[in-house]
Amino acid sequence: MSEPIRLSKRLIELVGCSRREAELFIEGGWVTVDGQVIDEPQFKVDSQVVALDPAAKAVAPEPVTLLLHQSADMTAEQALAALTADNLGEEFRFGKRPLKGHFLRLTCAAELQAHASGLQVFTQDFRVLRKLTDDKGKLEHEYLVEIKGEMSPHGLNRLHHGATYKGRELPPVKCSWQNETRLRFAMKNPQPGLLAQLCASVGLTIVSMRRLRVGGVSMGKLAAGQWRYLANNEKF
Repeated sequence: MSEPIRLSKRLIELVGCSRREAELFIEGGWVTVDGQVIDEPQFKVDSQVVALDPAAKAVAPEPVTLLLHQSADMTAEQALAALTADNLGEEFRFGKRPLKGHFLRLTCAAELQAHASGLQVFTQDFRVLRKLTDDKGKLEHEYLVEIKGEMSPHGLNRLHHGATYKGRELPPVKCSWQNETRLRFAMKNPQPGLLAQLCASVGLTIVSMRRLRVGGVSMGKLAAGQWRYLANNEKF
């Protein structure tokens, strides 16, 4: 019985490609072993059936951006560690196939406010990272905030034009009632703790908050803990 060998070596034997081409085919998700996509060139095979998709291209996989509905009790580091193919949102299990390489070399590109849930952005794409870094002062963040307490008189107007908190001037924000206990905020590049200060400045206390959107990209219908790919037609 022959010794198991690397999948990349078996592919070279089957199709006569170079080692680099074999690695690119495999990392791109074009190779199956007994019908299952394997994207690790070092994966060991012996008698299994190895096949290369006829449409395969020996090019490096495109960098991806993952949009996660992060839970409020998780840090960005914990959320990143928990990202797997298994928690891809049910409504988004079509088109791009999750590969192990999609979960490597990811950078958190737009931090949430502390203790907030909602849209978290992880990317491999330097263009997305540059956009969210260089233009962060221009990108609007939208949060849905559950509050308690009674808003002080003319509170919304104060928030719209710039409230003060403990003698400190706060930036003007867009704010509206979603219902009797929820406020929707939209602001550019919110600094850490800003939402809590805004609410406190008009007599309110935050119960919970969830980010819905960054720039032109919204979270979509993702349950907590689920993620999806940034679509090609979505722009921050």
